[in-house]
Amino acid sequence: MLLSIAIGAVVAFLTYKLARLIIEGGQFRKNTRCDGKVILITGANTGIGKETARELLKRGGKVYLACRSLERANAARADIIAQTGLSNIHVRELDLSSMESIRKFAQGFLAEENRLDLLINNAGVMACPKQLTKDGFEQQLGVNHLGHFLLTNLLLERVKSSAPSRIVNLSSLAHKYGKINQKDLNSEHSYNQVTAYCQSKLANVMFTRELARRLQGTGVTTYAVHPGTVDTDLPRHMGSLFFLFDHKLVKPLLRVAFKTPLSGAQTTLYTALDEELTEESGKYYADCREQKLSSYARNDELAAWLWDQSAKMTGLNVE
Repeated sequence: MLLSIAIGAVVAFLTYKLARLIIEGGQFRKNTRCDGKVILITGANTGIGKETARELLKRGGKVYLACRSLERANAARADIIAQTGLSNIHVRELDLSSMESIRKFAQGFLAEENRLDLLINNAGVMACPKQLTKDGFEQQLGVNHLGHFLLTNLLLERVKSSAPSRIVNLSSLAHKYGKINQKDLNSEHSYNQVTAYCQSKLANVMFTRELARRLQGTGVTTYAVHPGTVDTDLPRHMGSLFFLFDHKLVKPLLRVAFKTPLSGAQTTLYTALDEELTEESGKYYADCREQKLSSYARNDELAAWLWDQSAKMTGLNVE
């Protein structure tokens, strides 16, 4: 009887371990360094961004955390320094829901740093109730896409002058369920929080591809990343739906079924560092492997249209 119980316990434990290995997904196991490189990560005070910052700092990078909340960002910085013993990590204020804040941040960063080797557009909001940014954009389109679109373009010359350099955009598997609503891109006439999220993640992929096309021959490469289903506080933006994720009975189950933030950061690290991707650009990755995009996401004409609309909406060419 005791032997049967012991065998059952061992089988259950091994099954759990195997399940966790599958859930955690692909891991970037190379010891690639980034000594002397200047790295900027948006939304890096928690979750995937924080783990990405920690790992890149440990590999020799000079890391900037660009976050809306200076209090949370400074707390993350202190935590990372305490864990690593390394202090070449810096905090700057950036609110991606404000074009004014983005322009102010870019101006300050360009005055402060003469290079930018790696830009990781990590910040995002997910399936939130309808809200508008300070400039009147639907929140998910505004933060996830338009904010990063403007930020990237304002810093682009510095990234190009630092080549070989890279731009990593965090997207999601949800992009496969998205459509670019050319008649109502800003969700002014109708709104669904999930549909809007999927559109914003598709916009991330299309931005990555169009950016790669425009940067051919510059030494700057771009990558779109799906981090996986990760146990982070991203669902906090989901309003009344958040209780499903934060409930005291549900939260422990999510920790078992979802990736850890460190595992969620692996594909970001892979696209940021792996030397085998030096000649690759504009592609989409998950679990440290290239993934096939849908035919819709590969629509070059639509990607060019989205770029033009984004430039108009953000006043990119208006000085």
